[in-house]
Amino acid sequence: MRIAIDAMGGDNAPKIVVEGALAAAKEWKDVHIILVGNSAAIEAHLTERPANLTIRHTEEIIEAEDEPVKAVRRKKDSSMVVAGRLVREKEAEAMISAGNTGALMTTGLLVVGRIPGIERPALASMIPTLDGNGVLALDLGANMDATAEHLLQYAIMGSIYRSKVDGITKPRVGLMNVGTEATKGNELTKTAYPLLEQAPIHFVGNVESSQVLRAKCDVIVCDGFAGNIMLKSLEGAASAIFSALKQEFTKTIFTKLAAAVLKPGLTLFRKRFDPNEHGAAPLLGIDGLVLKSHGSSDANAIKNAVRQARIALQNDLVGTISAEISHGKRDITT
Repeated sequence: MRIAIDAMGGDNAPKIVVEGALAAAKEWKDVHIILVGNSAAIEAHLTERPANLTIRHTEEIIEAEDEPVKAVRRKKDSSMVVAGRLVREKEAEAMISAGNTGALMTTGLLVVGRIPGIERPALASMIPTLDGNGVLALDLGANMDATAEHLLQYAIMGSIYRSKVDGITKPRVGLMNVGTEATKGNELTKTAYPLLEQAPIHFVGNVESSQVLRAKCDVIVCDGFAGNIMLKSLEGAASAIFSALKQEFTKTIFTKLAAAVLKPGLTLFRKRFDPNEHGAAPLLGIDGLVLKSHGSSDANAIKNAVRQARIALQNDLVGTISAEISHGKRDITT
């Protein structure tokens, strides 16, 4: 399983990316990692060179502030574009990047290409839940607008992902809405609801965003605008809660003693909601496995992204989506 990693993408590249890739290469010998980027910069952080890790040298870097479409079209020798080209030309089965999100979406569309029959790929991210199983939310920002047919495709792809990657036999799919009644919502959700009811998925109806962390479903679908707002709201709330707890637990000697007693439980709780533990967000609907890591990913997050890619490849995620959607095994027409 050949996995190309954009070594120059992310806030802490290439050091953190190289460290995570090296850890993954040492743990999973059935994976061959291709670090794509400036070879001198990469080698400066390579403490050893396992046989299943190689470097593909590139000269250019897509920066965080670059305009996505222009960057992908003009910087053809950038680490991100070359990684995408490796997937398109079947020199790699997957690519991972913590770089410019918009540029990665563009790379997926223009360089790797869509699965036939998929109108718009979706960015899917795992949101941690109280039961520890998480909920896959899509779309979280690949497309700000969506049609009911797009939500239908998101639901089917998300259901396949949870089945293939997470081993859930019958994933529960919910439609994010402002109420649980079928008649609630805007025109988009009202139109999408009957399509999801008729789809070959386990549709559980509308799910309010306040119920996402309580694991009311395994997959939740929405347009990218609403999904991105939900994700950032949850991230902001979690950060604020942990900051408030820290302040309270350091106020007096008594609260510090209480914090010492509670520390093991709080550490586990924080780990459960740490995005670095969940790997990366797949761009579903692309004709190759493309994973987006958080820009501030640490080495553990990069390693977990490789783990996630490895599982998806072992279970032929992209092939299954292509077969069940493009080749008519699942009827998604309206």
